[in-house]
Amino acid sequence: MDRSPLLCLLLCALFLAAPPALAQNGDGGGDRLTGPAYAQSPVIAEHGMAATSQPLASQIAVDVLKQGGSAADAAIAANAALGLMEPTGNGLGGDLFAIVYDPETDSLYGLNASGRSPRGLSYDALQQELGTRDEIPLLGHLPVSVPGAASGWGKLHKRFGRLPLEDDLAPAIEYAREGFPLSQVIAYYWQGNVEAFRENSDLIPGDNWKETYLIEGESGEMRAPKEGEIFRNPDLANTLGTIAQNGTEAFYEGKIARTIADYAERTSGYLGMEDFRQHEANWVDPVSVNYRGVEVFELPPNGQGIAALQMLQILKGFDVADMGHNSTDYLHVQAEAKKLAFEDRARFYADPAFADVPVQELISEKYGTQRRQLIEMDEVLSAPDAGRPRAAATSSLDPTMRQRLNSGDTIYLTVADSSGMMVSLIQSNYAGMGSGLVPDGLGFMLQDRGALFTMEQGHPNVYKPGKRPFHTIIPAFAMKDGEPFLSFGVMGGGMQPQGHVQVLSNIVDFGLNVQAAGDAARYRHSGSSSPTGEAMEGRGTLRVESGVPDEVVNALRGRGHSVSVGAGGYGGYQAIRWDPEEGVYWGGTEMRKDGTVVGY
Repeated sequence: MDRSPLLCLLLCALFLAAPPALAQNGDGGGDRLTGPAYAQSPVIAEHGMAATSQPLASQIAVDVLKQGGSAADAAIAANAALGLMEPTGNGLGGDLFAIVYDPETDSLYGLNASGRSPRGLSYDALQQELGTRDEIPLLGHLPVSVPGAASGWGKLHKRFGRLPLEDDLAPAIEYAREGFPLSQVIAYYWQGNVEAFRENSDLIPGDNWKETYLIEGESGEMRAPKEGEIFRNPDLANTLGTIAQNGTEAFYEGKIARTIADYAERTSGYLGMEDFRQHEANWVDPVSVNYRGVEVFELPPNGQGIAALQMLQILKGFDVADMGHNSTDYLHVQAEAKKLAFEDRARFYADPAFADVPVQELISEKYGTQRRQLIEMDEVLSAPDAGRPRAAATSSLDPTMRQRLNSGDTIYLTVADSSGMMVSLIQSNYAGMGSGLVPDGLGFMLQDRGALFTMEQGHPNVYKPGKRPFHTIIPAFAMKDGEPFLSFGVMGGGMQPQGHVQVLSNIVDFGLNVQAAGDAARYRHSGSSSPTGEAMEGRGTLRVESGVPDEVVNALRGRGHSVSVGAGGYGGYQAIRWDPEEGVYWGGTEMRKDGTVVGY
């Protein structure tokens, strides 16, 4: 074909020209011709989508959608697979929370599937077990609470499922029997968990965890699997098979519950059959605030979701878009808003069945305006007090020092189907793989979520039998103009409310797409008081990623912030955004984890 000289010039210009203002940075990375240089393209699809922290789990979810399953079916399937493939962040021994948008009723439904402390372990008995320690350890029987994940699957499936539960669990069962290759970031955390268990083996009775989570090396030693190695968990396949055949009730009333109770009795634990029989997941009403025309929904306590809403109520009084993304002023007001919200988190958040939590007052616009007045642009808050969201606020606390809520390993996933149903789901064993306790032959580890109680008498989050502990894991959802807008979450202990606010601001204030909103450099403030008894001293530490410019870091330090720069601890994000004009989903999953988005 004869091409004109002008066409050739145009083609050369298109394919060979570099974007303007590209500077040599020598970081070893390539250059993009469009979109933010730090982010890959978002995934866009019309019929359905899944975003998870492990590529095989995302594929499983979309396969279930293609078989006619709902977003709830696909979320259950992906969560079951992640319990196998990412046991460093979740599993059947942990808890679950979810927000579901149902297009048939045009409504949001919240699900609290968190477990309660053992009824047979009193406060006095726990205090005696702790001895001179003033905190509940992360390993062993003392931090174990009833696993709630299976009950969450049951509630989701009964209300929103279209396929048999057996079909939802079949992919995870097959992978557990046949094996799967371990992905990179998960392998890194797996090794770290194994080292921690070995260093604290005196707190873990028996070697069940080794038999389940280690493989035999070339020299015969038992070690953690490495990236790319095939891992199998036939015990978990059998457990999932029991649930598939008999329903999630089998976890709480049948052989699985009996195995856990017998294991606890044999190893001086406290969970009993009555704890399982009385456990139930609960549908709850999400609560919301309006942030610049977007209605942002979180679940009420015992989780920390309303901390994100409190931050948004404070931040909407500032023109953060005019400040500029990750500018000195932007990071300053973000960190200050976080400090104020987290003091209330430490003071009020707890199981509402045992404490009077003033949720609506805490997230009200009036209260947010009051708290906003405490922020000065040229000064840094130092150990602020909790507020008084209503006149009935109780007396001040004298908590003991703890450093717990900066950690927390979790998975977050979101799924959307062709009907418009969207599921925002988060699941966790809390710190790392959990307590180190693997009941005989079940293939999963019990969570250590009970470590998030405080032992301080009079505190709303004080330990009591049959009580849900304070929870860090929080799913989120947003609506705009009466339509679903964004199903999203950011895992990672105390990072989660901060992460929710950051990615939402990235989208709403700065117009970033769902992928770039997650890949953009983040901050994380630590050192605030907590519901577990940790009291803030000084200003805490503002940690930022290397993508924040040096001049901003120096300016923040000059303003009085203690700033550190480094990788790790910023959570893991997934999101699906609905575009009602084009009728398509946009999905993002960040580069800090192994995940991917799959759509069709």
